[in-house]
Amino acid sequence: MVHRHLLHNGQVIDASSRTLAAGQVGLLNGWGVFSTIRVCDGVLFAWERHWARMQRDARLLRVPFPEDPQTLHADLVKLVAANQAEDSTLRVAIIRNRGGWFEGPALERDFDVVAFTADVRHWGRGVRLAVQPQARHSACPFAGTKILSWSFNLAWLETAQQRGFDEVILLNELGQVSECTSANIFIEKGNLVLTPPLNSGCLPGITRELLLGDARPHGMTIVEQPLMLEDLYDADSVFITSTTRELLPVLVIEDRKLKTSDPCRVIMQEAFSRYCDSYIAAVKRKAA
Repeated sequence: MVHRHLLHNGQVIDASSRTLAAGQVGLLNGWGVFSTIRVCDGVLFAWERHWARMQRDARLLRVPFPEDPQTLHADLVKLVAANQAEDSTLRVAIIRNRGGWFEGPALERDFDVVAFTADVRHWGRGVRLAVQPQARHSACPFAGTKILSWSFNLAWLETAQQRGFDEVILLNELGQVSECTSANIFIEKGNLVLTPPLNSGCLPGITRELLLGDARPHGMTIVEQPLMLEDLYDADSVFITSTTRELLPVLVIEDRKLKTSDPCRVIMQEAFSRYCDSYIAAVKRKAA
C-alpha cells in the first residue's frame, strides 16, 4: 500500500486526489517511463543512475522528459519528507500527455511527473521461480526499456503466484534466460559469476550495473554470458537482484530444487552493502 502523499508535477498532494485525466495518452497507452528507487536514511540511492536510465529510455520512446535532475530530485526528497519515508521504496513515473488520435482537450503539459512511496517489502530467505517461454524478444529495439506498459509482467507474475511461486524467469525467443519480471538473474559456477547480457533482452537493472562495476568485489570475476535453463539447474547457486531485493537466493525453479552453495553471493552482498553505505554517507556529507 502506498503512503498518504504522492508527488504530482512538483506538488505533494493526498494520494486519493483525482489529478490525472483519461485524455493523457500515456495513461491509456502505457506511453511513459518509470523507475523504482530505494530510499535509505532519506537518501535516494543511486539517483544519478536511475535518472540516466529513465532519460535514455524516454529518448528512445519519444517521451518528453524533465530537463533538470536537481529539480526532480528535490521534489522527490520533498515527497519522502512529507510521508516520513526515510526508509522506503519510491516509484517515479514520467507520463506522456500528447500525441495520437485520442489526445484529450485542454492538456497544459507535454508530460506529467507522478511519484509515490511505499514500505520496504521483506522478501524472506529466498524465492521460488516459475518459467515463462517466449516472454522477451531480444531483437526488439525497445528490449530492456523500463516502460509503463508493464501488464504482461504483472499477468505472468500473478499467474505464477497463483501457482505458489514468487517470481518468473522470462525466456527470450531463442530459449535463453533473460530476466525476471522485476529482477535480473545471476548464477555461481565455482569462483565464476555469470549473468545474461543485455542483448538477451533483459533490463539494465541498477543493482546489476553496480555489481558489474563500482560495487564489484575486488578480485571477483563476473561475466555477461548467454544462459539456458540448464545452466541455472547445474549452477552452484542462482540469485536474483533488484533495487528492493538486493541479492536474493533462488531456492526452486518450477519443480527443481536448486543447490544453494553461495559464497560468491555472500561476498557480493557484503560488497554491495558497503557501496550503499558509502554512497549514503557521501550524499549526507555533501548536504551538510
